[in-house]
Amino acid sequence: MTQKEHLPVFGVGPLCGMSMLLIFGIGVFLHFNGYLDSGKIKELQIPFFILGGILILFAVWIWIWAVWIQKIDQEIKKNHLVTTGIYAWVRNPIYAAIAIALTGFALLLVNLWLLLLPCIFWIEITVLMKFTEEKWLEERYGQAYLNYCKRVNRCIPWFPKRK
Repeated sequence: MTQKEHLPVFGVGPLCGMSMLLIFGIGVFLHFNGYLDSGKIKELQIPFFILGGILILFAVWIWIWAVWIQKIDQEIKKNHLVTTGIYAWVRNPIYAAIAIALTGFALLLVNLWLLLLPCIFWIEITVLMKFTEEKWLEERYGQAYLNYCKRVNRCIPWFPKRK
């Protein structure tokens, strides 16, 4: 890759997002067709609705911050390694937002079986990122990117570690 070229703006995003939606869709299909009835817990409806709503709002906030406020597409085109803002809290905020939103929607269905889906989402994000975008970023930014990885989680938003 020459220095004038930039990393792909979308990366593996469409693949990651669509596969998470497909997995979630299968879970919803199974839920509504009675295959997951043993996981339905009516007593948890109110707390699951509250937590689900909070997670969906949190995911929207993360996505807006990453895409609109920080304009990550423009930063990629400029070959900038973004490590501030939401990217100081999570290295892959857009993928994290999708997974968090789907987790929120799973909670709204009040089915414990569907809470296995977030584990699948996090594994998927980890595997996809490790073998694609993380390699590209390490090639492009070297030690600066590796130092960033030591401070910031891959897909779970959390307080950044000190330098």
